[in-house]
Amino acid sequence: MIEIWPAIDIINSQNVRLTEGDYGSSTAMGRTPLEAAAFYSGFEQVGRIHTVDLIGALKKEPVEQDLFGQLIEAAGKPVQIGGGIRSEETIESYFALGASYLVIGTKGLSDPEWLTDVSRRYPGKLYLGLDARGERVALNGWQEESEKTVFDVLEELADSKIGGVIYTDISKDGRMEGPNVEMNGRLAKASKWPVTASGGVRHIEDISRLEAEGVAAAIVGKAANSPDFWRDVR
Repeated sequence: MIEIWPAIDIINSQNVRLTEGDYGSSTAMGRTPLEAAAFYSGFEQVGRIHTVDLIGALKKEPVEQDLFGQLIEAAGKPVQIGGGIRSEETIESYFALGASYLVIGTKGLSDPEWLTDVSRRYPGKLYLGLDARGERVALNGWQEESEKTVFDVLEELADSKIGGVIYTDISKDGRMEGPNVEMNGRLAKASKWPVTASGGVRHIEDISRLEAEGVAAAIVGKAANSPDFWRDVR
């Protein structure tokens, strides 16, 4: 069965949500990061807790290590961290904290040779954060657009040992209008790694549609803060 990965996005140690990656749209969520991690861990279908250091993504270096250490202790599930991971030193420090998986975005997209190399030392533990508007890849906290398409990136990383691909359609993120099922399905067919869908997931029906397209997991952000979402989740 497809896994659910609830998202905890963090700014200034607070649990927030953005819309389409716009930092000016930041909205505080009802639970603190630690409360959210503990709550989400109570569901069988939750495979891991997905966390993002949003300021780290902008600053190109991590800023929430202390909070992540506490969050890992509070969670009853594996914790995955993304945002501002640009060096092997940072990778080592997060694994030392107890992180189970890390998401590499801009650094891996702009330097696929580096990601291929480092993934061989951490096989299956590093995930590619493939953030895009449709097919066009976005970089640096979604503030810049690359000339590459998501399919170009898959080819560049063909020899890597990443654990999977996380595709975020920025145009869907935080809008509660449903995920880009068609693009996720295309990626799932094209990718040699499991594909995780992110952006726009509203309810269990969206997750079922993604599963039918061969998607392995779904990241749930804004909807995870609604009691209605969890009514039909095991």
